[in-house]
Amino acid sequence: MNFNSLLKMIKRTLHFGNPAYLNLKDQQLVVTFPNDQGYADKGKNNSIPVEDVGMVILDSKQITITHALLNALLGNKAIIVSCDDSHHPIGMMHSLDGHSEQSKRMAAQIESSEPLRKNIWQQTVSQKLMNQAVLLKKRKRPFEPVIRWSKQVRSGDPDNFEGRGAAHYWEYIFADNPFFLRDRNGHPPNAWLNYGYAVLRACMARAIVGSGLIPTLGIHHRNKYNAYCLADDLMEPYRPVVDWAVCQLMEKMEPVNDIGKEVKHCLLSLPSTDVRINGEKSPVMVAMQRTSASLVKCYLGETRLVLLPEMIFD
Repeated sequence: MNFNSLLKMIKRTLHFGNPAYLNLKDQQLVVTFPNDQGYADKGKNNSIPVEDVGMVILDSKQITITHALLNALLGNKAIIVSCDDSHHPIGMMHSLDGHSEQSKRMAAQIESSEPLRKNIWQQTVSQKLMNQAVLLKKRKRPFEPVIRWSKQVRSGDPDNFEGRGAAHYWEYIFADNPFFLRDRNGHPPNAWLNYGYAVLRACMARAIVGSGLIPTLGIHHRNKYNAYCLADDLMEPYRPVVDWAVCQLMEKMEPVNDIGKEVKHCLLSLPSTDVRINGEKSPVMVAMQRTSASLVKCYLGETRLVLLPEMIFD
Protein backbone atom coordinates (compact mmCIF):
# COMPACT_ATOMS: atom_id res chain seq x y z
CA MET A 1 0.00 0.00 0.00
CA ASN A 2 1.58 3.31 -1.07
CA PHE A 3 1.50 6.51 0.99
CA ASN A 4 -1.17 8.26 -1.10
CA SER A 5 -3.50 5.26 -0.83
CA LEU A 6 -2.98 5.20 2.93
CA LEU A 7 -3.85 8.87 3.21
CA LYS A 8 -7.12 8.27 1.37
CA MET A 9 -8.07 5.54 3.85
CA ILE A 10 -7.36 7.64 6.96
CA LYS A 11 -10.48 9.66 7.68
CA ARG A 12 -11.01 12.40 10.22
CA THR A 13 -13.05 12.12 13.40
CA LEU A 14 -15.04 15.29 14.11
CA HIS A 15 -16.43 15.99 17.57
CA PHE A 16 -19.03 18.69 18.16
CA GLY A 17 -19.59 19.41 21.84
CA ASN A 18 -21.06 22.91 21.61
CA PRO A 19 -24.04 24.51 19.84
CA ALA A 20 -23.47 24.47 16.08
CA TYR A 21 -25.25 24.42 12.75
CA LEU A 22 -23.92 21.80 10.32
CA ASN A 23 -24.85 21.90 6.67
CA LEU A 24 -23.61 20.94 3.22
CA LYS A 25 -22.23 23.26 0.55
CA ASP A 26 -20.25 22.20 -2.51
CA GLN A 27 -19.60 18.77 -0.93
CA GLN A 28 -18.12 20.46 2.12
CA LEU A 29 -19.28 19.99 5.70
CA VAL A 30 -19.82 23.59 6.80
CA VAL A 31 -19.89 24.46 10.52
CA THR A 32 -21.49 27.69 11.71
CA PHE A 33 -21.36 28.68 15.38
CA PRO A 34 -24.19 30.81 16.77
CA ASN A 35 -23.47 34.52 17.12
CA ASP A 36 -24.46 34.57 20.78
CA GLN A 37 -21.74 32.12 21.79
CA GLY A 38 -18.38 33.23 23.12
CA TYR A 39 -16.26 31.84 20.29
CA ALA A 40 -13.45 33.74 18.67
CA ASP A 41 -14.79 32.61 15.29
CA LYS A 42 -18.48 33.18 16.07
CA GLY A 43 -20.59 33.76 12.99
CA LYS A 44 -17.85 32.45 10.70
CA ASN A 45 -18.06 29.30 8.61
CA ASN A 46 -15.55 26.49 8.92
CA SER A 47 -15.54 23.70 6.38
CA ILE A 48 -14.00 20.33 5.57
CA PRO A 49 -14.51 18.08 2.52
CA VAL A 50 -17.14 15.44 3.25
CA GLU A 51 -14.91 12.79 1.63
CA ASP A 52 -12.30 13.38 4.35
CA VAL A 53 -14.70 12.59 7.21
CA GLY A 54 -14.85 9.11 8.74
CA MET A 55 -16.83 9.79 11.91
CA VAL A 56 -18.96 12.63 13.27
CA ILE A 57 -19.74 12.71 16.98
CA LEU A 58 -22.71 14.88 17.99
CA ASP A 59 -22.28 15.72 21.67
CA SER A 60 -24.64 18.63 22.31
CA LYS A 61 -28.43 18.99 22.34
CA GLN A 62 -28.06 22.29 20.49
CA ILE A 63 -26.67 20.90 17.25
CA THR A 64 -28.65 21.25 14.04
CA ILE A 65 -27.61 19.07 11.09
CA THR A 66 -29.27 19.18 7.68
CA HIS A 67 -30.66 16.18 5.86
CA ALA A 68 -28.50 17.02 2.84
CA LEU A 69 -25.38 16.76 4.99
CA LEU A 70 -26.56 13.48 6.54
CA ASN A 71 -27.05 12.04 3.06
CA ALA A 72 -23.62 13.22 1.91
CA LEU A 73 -21.87 11.80 4.99
CA LEU A 74 -23.62 8.44 4.74
CA GLY A 75 -22.97 8.35 1.00
CA ASN A 76 -19.26 8.66 1.76
CA LYS A 77 -19.43 5.82 4.32
CA ALA A 78 -19.04 8.07 7.38
CA ILE A 79 -20.43 7.00 10.76
CA ILE A 80 -22.58 9.47 12.73
CA VAL A 81 -22.57 8.99 16.51
CA SER A 82 -25.03 10.61 18.91
CA CYS A 83 -24.20 11.15 22.60
CA ASP A 84 -26.50 11.25 25.63
CA ASP A 85 -26.71 13.79 28.48
CA SER A 86 -23.62 12.28 30.14
CA HIS A 87 -21.65 12.67 26.87
CA HIS A 88 -21.43 8.93 26.22
CA PRO A 89 -22.14 7.59 22.72
CA ILE A 90 -25.65 6.18 22.65
CA GLY A 91 -26.42 5.53 18.97
CA MET A 92 -24.92 5.22 15.49
CA MET A 93 -26.08 5.90 11.96
CA HIS A 94 -24.35 4.29 8.99
CA SER A 95 -24.89 3.66 5.30
CA LEU A 96 -27.04 0.72 4.16
CA ASP A 97 -25.11 0.50 0.89
CA GLY A 98 -21.60 -0.44 1.94
CA HIS A 99 -20.08 -2.27 -1.03
CA SER A 100 -20.76 -3.01 -4.72
CA GLU A 101 -20.74 -6.78 -3.97
CA GLN A 102 -22.78 -6.41 -0.82
CA SER A 103 -25.44 -9.04 -1.59
CA LYS A 104 -22.81 -11.67 -2.45
CA ARG A 105 -20.81 -10.97 0.68
CA MET A 106 -23.83 -10.88 2.97
CA ALA A 107 -25.02 -14.21 1.55
CA ALA A 108 -21.60 -15.76 2.25
CA GLN A 109 -21.67 -14.32 5.77
CA ILE A 110 -25.14 -15.73 6.46
CA GLU A 111 -24.21 -19.15 5.05
CA SER A 112 -20.85 -19.38 6.85
CA SER A 113 -20.33 -22.65 8.70
CA GLU A 114 -20.09 -22.98 12.46
CA PRO A 115 -16.59 -24.54 12.29
CA LEU A 116 -15.38 -21.51 10.32
CA ARG A 117 -16.88 -19.07 12.82
CA LYS A 118 -15.35 -21.01 15.72
CA ASN A 119 -11.96 -20.94 14.01
CA ILE A 120 -12.23 -17.17 13.52
CA TRP A 121 -13.18 -16.71 17.17
CA GLN A 122 -10.17 -18.81 18.20
CA GLN A 123 -7.88 -16.46 16.28
CA THR A 124 -9.62 -13.41 17.72
CA VAL A 125 -9.39 -14.53 21.35
CA SER A 126 -5.78 -15.64 20.96
CA GLN A 127 -4.72 -12.25 19.60
CA LYS A 128 -6.74 -10.36 22.20
CA LEU A 129 -4.96 -12.29 24.97
CA MET A 130 -1.58 -11.67 23.37
CA ASN A 131 -2.27 -7.92 23.16
CA GLN A 132 -3.40 -7.89 26.79
CA ALA A 133 -0.20 -9.69 27.77
CA VAL A 134 1.92 -7.16 25.88
CA LEU A 135 0.25 -4.31 27.75
CA LEU A 136 0.60 -6.04 31.11
CA LYS A 137 4.30 -6.52 30.39
CA LYS A 138 4.61 -2.86 29.42
CA ARG A 139 2.99 -1.95 32.74
CA LYS A 140 5.34 -4.33 34.62
CA ARG A 141 2.43 -6.50 35.72
CA PRO A 142 2.23 -10.33 35.75
CA PHE A 143 1.77 -11.29 32.09
CA GLU A 144 3.12 -14.83 31.71
CA PRO A 145 -0.19 -16.68 32.31
CA VAL A 146 -1.95 -14.60 29.66
CA ILE A 147 0.70 -15.40 27.05
CA ARG A 148 0.39 -19.09 27.93
CA TRP A 149 -3.39 -19.00 27.59
CA SER A 150 -3.16 -17.19 24.25
CA LYS A 151 -1.33 -20.23 22.85
CA GLN A 152 -3.81 -22.73 24.28
CA VAL A 153 -7.04 -21.34 22.80
CA ARG A 154 -8.95 -23.98 20.85
CA SER A 155 -11.60 -23.59 18.18
CA GLY A 156 -14.53 -21.67 19.65
CA ASP A 157 -12.62 -21.18 22.93
CA PRO A 158 -14.53 -23.94 24.81
CA ASP A 159 -12.14 -23.57 27.78
CA ASN A 160 -13.09 -19.89 28.14
CA PHE A 161 -9.53 -18.60 28.06
CA GLU A 162 -10.96 -15.22 27.13
CA GLY A 163 -12.76 -15.13 30.50
CA ARG A 164 -9.69 -16.33 32.40
CA GLY A 165 -7.58 -13.73 30.68
CA ALA A 166 -10.08 -10.97 31.45
CA ALA A 167 -10.17 -11.87 35.16
CA HIS A 168 -6.36 -11.77 35.38
CA TYR A 169 -6.03 -8.69 33.17
CA TRP A 170 -8.50 -6.50 35.07
CA GLU A 171 -7.05 -7.57 38.40
CA TYR A 172 -3.62 -6.21 37.50
CA ILE A 173 -3.84 -3.60 34.74
CA PHE A 174 -5.02 -0.87 37.14
CA ALA A 175 -3.62 -2.49 40.28
CA ASP A 176 -2.56 0.90 41.66
CA ASN A 177 -6.23 1.91 41.79
CA PRO A 178 -7.64 -0.13 44.72
CA PHE A 179 -11.27 0.77 43.97
CA PHE A 180 -11.21 -0.31 40.33
CA LEU A 181 -13.46 -3.10 39.15
CA ARG A 182 -14.31 -3.41 35.47
CA ASP A 183 -17.96 -2.42 35.34
CA ARG A 184 -19.66 -0.09 32.89
CA ASN A 185 -21.14 1.87 35.78
CA GLY A 186 -18.28 1.36 38.21
CA HIS A 187 -15.56 3.55 39.68
CA PRO A 188 -13.19 5.55 37.43
CA PRO A 189 -11.65 5.03 34.97
CA ASN A 190 -14.59 2.91 33.75
CA ALA A 191 -16.23 5.91 32.09
CA TRP A 192 -13.05 6.61 30.12
CA LEU A 193 -12.84 2.98 29.03
CA ASN A 194 -16.50 3.01 27.96
CA TYR A 195 -15.97 6.12 25.85
CA GLY A 196 -12.87 4.74 24.17
CA TYR A 197 -14.53 1.42 23.40
CA ALA A 198 -17.51 3.26 21.90
CA VAL A 199 -15.16 5.13 19.55
CA LEU A 200 -13.51 1.86 18.46
CA ARG A 201 -16.90 0.19 18.06
CA ALA A 202 -18.06 2.94 15.70
CA CYS A 203 -14.84 2.63 13.68
CA MET A 204 -15.24 -1.13 13.41
CA ALA A 205 -18.90 -0.82 12.43
CA ARG A 206 -17.84 1.56 9.66
CA ALA A 207 -15.21 -0.92 8.42
CA ILE A 208 -17.69 -3.82 8.48
CA VAL A 209 -20.36 -1.94 6.53
CA GLY A 210 -17.72 -0.72 4.08
CA SER A 211 -16.74 -4.35 3.44
CA GLY A 212 -20.32 -5.25 2.56
CA LEU A 213 -21.05 -7.30 5.69
CA ILE A 214 -23.93 -7.25 8.18
CA PRO A 215 -22.73 -5.79 11.50
CA THR A 216 -25.55 -7.54 13.41
CA LEU A 217 -24.44 -11.10 12.57
CA GLY A 218 -21.54 -11.90 14.87
CA ILE A 219 -19.12 -14.81 14.86
CA HIS A 220 -19.44 -15.25 18.63
CA HIS A 221 -21.58 -12.53 20.20
CA ARG A 222 -25.29 -13.35 20.10
CA ASN A 223 -27.77 -10.86 21.50
CA LYS A 224 -31.17 -10.09 20.02
CA TYR A 225 -30.91 -6.55 21.40
CA ASN A 226 -27.46 -5.86 19.90
CA ALA A 227 -27.31 -4.52 16.34
CA TYR A 228 -23.48 -4.61 16.28
CA CYS A 229 -22.50 -8.12 17.36
CA LEU A 230 -19.90 -8.48 14.62
CA ALA A 231 -18.34 -5.14 15.51
CA ASP A 232 -18.11 -6.29 19.13
CA ASP A 233 -16.43 -9.51 17.98
CA LEU A 234 -13.81 -7.97 15.73
CA MET A 235 -12.90 -5.09 18.02
CA GLU A 236 -11.84 -7.43 20.85
CA PRO A 237 -8.11 -7.48 19.95
CA TYR A 238 -8.23 -3.68 19.56
CA ARG A 239 -9.49 -3.02 23.09
CA PRO A 240 -5.99 -2.83 24.66
CA VAL A 241 -5.40 0.26 22.48
CA VAL A 242 -8.02 2.00 24.60
CA ASP A 243 -6.64 0.55 27.83
CA TRP A 244 -3.15 1.87 27.05
CA ALA A 245 -4.53 5.34 26.28
CA VAL A 246 -6.38 5.33 29.62
CA CYS A 247 -3.22 4.23 31.43
CA GLN A 248 -1.39 7.20 29.94
CA LEU A 249 -4.20 9.57 30.91
CA MET A 250 -4.09 8.30 34.50
CA GLU A 251 -0.41 9.23 34.69
CA LYS A 252 -1.39 12.85 34.00
CA MET A 253 -4.59 13.26 36.00
CA GLU A 254 -6.82 11.73 38.62
CA PRO A 255 -9.46 9.52 36.99
CA VAL A 256 -13.05 10.75 37.29
CA ASN A 257 -16.35 9.74 35.74
CA ASP A 258 -16.60 12.94 33.71
CA ILE A 259 -15.31 12.95 30.14
CA GLY A 260 -13.33 16.18 30.06
CA LYS A 261 -11.83 17.96 27.08
CA GLU A 262 -8.36 16.42 27.41
CA VAL A 263 -9.80 12.93 27.83
CA LYS A 264 -12.02 13.34 24.77
CA HIS A 265 -9.12 14.64 22.70
CA CYS A 266 -7.03 11.61 23.64
CA LEU A 267 -9.74 9.01 23.07
CA LEU A 268 -11.01 10.56 19.85
CA SER A 269 -7.49 10.27 18.43
CA LEU A 270 -7.54 6.47 18.85
CA PRO A 271 -8.49 5.80 15.19
CA SER A 272 -5.13 7.29 14.18
CA THR A 273 -3.13 5.32 16.77
CA ASP A 274 -0.68 2.88 15.20
CA VAL A 275 -0.87 -0.88 15.54
CA ARG A 276 0.91 -3.60 13.57
CA ILE A 277 -1.15 -5.75 11.25
CA ASN A 278 0.18 -8.39 8.87
CA GLY A 279 3.71 -7.21 9.70
CA GLU A 280 3.03 -3.56 8.80
CA LYS A 281 2.47 -0.50 10.97
CA SER A 282 -0.98 0.94 10.38
CA PRO A 283 -3.43 3.41 11.99
CA VAL A 284 -6.29 1.69 13.80
CA MET A 285 -8.92 2.93 11.34
CA VAL A 286 -7.00 1.44 8.39
CA ALA A 287 -6.17 -1.74 10.32
CA MET A 288 -9.86 -2.29 11.03
CA GLN A 289 -10.61 -2.05 7.33
CA ARG A 290 -7.99 -4.72 6.71
CA THR A 291 -9.48 -6.90 9.44
CA SER A 292 -12.98 -6.70 7.99
CA ALA A 293 -11.68 -7.24 4.43
CA SER A 294 -9.83 -10.38 5.54
CA LEU A 295 -13.02 -11.64 7.20
CA VAL A 296 -14.80 -11.31 3.86
CA LYS A 297 -12.15 -13.55 2.31
CA CYS A 298 -12.79 -16.11 5.05
CA TYR A 299 -16.52 -16.10 4.32
CA LEU A 300 -15.83 -16.45 0.58
CA GLY A 301 -13.53 -19.45 1.18
CA GLU A 302 -10.39 -17.69 -0.05
CA THR A 303 -8.53 -17.97 3.27
CA ARG A 304 -9.04 -19.01 6.88
CA LEU A 305 -6.75 -16.34 8.33
CA VAL A 306 -8.17 -13.12 9.76
CA LEU A 307 -5.76 -10.18 9.89
CA LEU A 308 -5.69 -8.93 13.49
CA PRO A 309 -3.72 -6.16 15.21
CA GLU A 310 -0.63 -6.40 17.39
CA MET A 311 0.05 -3.80 20.06
CA ILE A 312 3.14 -1.66 19.52
CA PHE A 313 4.77 0.99 21.69
CA ASP A 314 6.92 3.63 20.02
